[in-house]
Amino acid sequence: MERDSRLRGNDAAALTPPELIKRALANRPAVRVAGDDLTPASVMVLLYPKDGDFWVLLNKRSQEVEHHKGEISFPGGATDPEDRSPLDTALRETEEEMGIGRDDISVLGEMDEVATRSRFRVSVFAGTIGHPYDFRPSADEIAEIVEFPVSALRDPASIRVETHWQEGRASTVRSYAYGRHLVFGATARILQQFLQLLEDGLESEGPS
Repeated sequence: MERDSRLRGNDAAALTPPELIKRALANRPAVRVAGDDLTPASVMVLLYPKDGDFWVLLNKRSQEVEHHKGEISFPGGATDPEDRSPLDTALRETEEEMGIGRDDISVLGEMDEVATRSRFRVSVFAGTIGHPYDFRPSADEIAEIVEFPVSALRDPASIRVETHWQEGRASTVRSYAYGRHLVFGATARILQQFLQLLEDGLESEGPS
């Protein structure tokens, strides 16, 4: 696959992935998930430049957490009573899990909500940080920092597509592989949404 230089950060005249995401989300209301019985939660999709590419920050959850043990996730978690907003939840959880100060995050906008099989309604925010950054993951919650380059996520070789029957109809789901890691479930759906926003941004920007 020919990788667009605009997503590798080496074309000064073109928009970077954070700029594309910010533009795509500027006048786009987030789609909400119905269900008053779902537990509210928030995650942060963080982008940063590294080695001539842009990278997405994820983590591998420890075996000590209550939900999704050992899975690849975005920084985030359930809403606490003292949180002022879904964005406040995302910023607090990102600081608690990854040691990233909220003042170091430039928020790009809000993506569509997703629902998880564990009955969470997840608000999704995109942001960017500078790099290098001194990540300080929680020893209790995080087993490993996981970084995916955007160029690899856009490569068809990284995508796994499966179709199965669910409640009498076909359901097609995507997962993303990079190195020894596989992202599936709600995290993969958020990645798919993020990548579609990038593609939409590139199309609206026109040829480089």
